Amino acid sequence: MPLGTVGHNGNRYDHPGEQTGRDPVRLIAIRDTPLSLDEVFAAVGEDSAGGTALFVGTVRDHDGGADVAALGYSCHPTAEAEIRRIAEAVAEKFPVRALAAVHRVGDLKVGDLAVVVAVACAHRGDAFEACRSLIDDLKREVPIWKHQTFSDGTDEWVGA
Repeated sequence: MPLGTVGHNGNRYDHPGEQTGRDPVRLIAIRDTPLSLDEVFAAVGEDSAGGTALFVGTVRDHDGGADVAALGYSCHPTAEAEIRRIAEAVAEKFPVRALAAVHRVGDLKVGDLAVVVAVACAHRGDAFEACRSLIDDLKREVPIWKHQTFSDGTDEWVGA
C-alpha cells in the first residue's frame, strides 16, 4: 500500500517497512521437504500486528470428480523469485507488517501440505484481504505445475 493510504477499515497506514523498521517479506521458499505451519507462523510474528491470516493448501483425495492416487509438484527455476515478487507487491498494496510463503515440490501424498502462506497486519480485515491476494496471485502467476495421477490410471498436468 503506498505511503499514507487508507486500509479497508479506514485506518491510515504508512509503508509497512517503515512501520516496523523491517522488511515485511520474512520467508519465501520452495522446498522438497515437508512444510511447517509453526515455521511460517513464527516468521510473521510481529508485536505491531493485531491480526494474522494463514492459508494452508493440502493435497486432497479428489479433483474434478476423479480419485487422486498420486500427486507431484515441479517448478521453473524462477518460481521462488516470482513468489518474492508477488509477496513484495502484496506488501506494497496492503498494510502488511509481515508476510511469508512456502510451497512444496516433489511427490506428495493425500493430506500433505502443498503451500502455506501467512500475512500479519495491524487489523484482521487487512490480514484476510492480503492473505487472499497472496495465495490467489501465487497460484495464478508462479510457474509451479501439478501432475496428478488418478486411481483409474489417467493423469493430468495442472498449470502447465
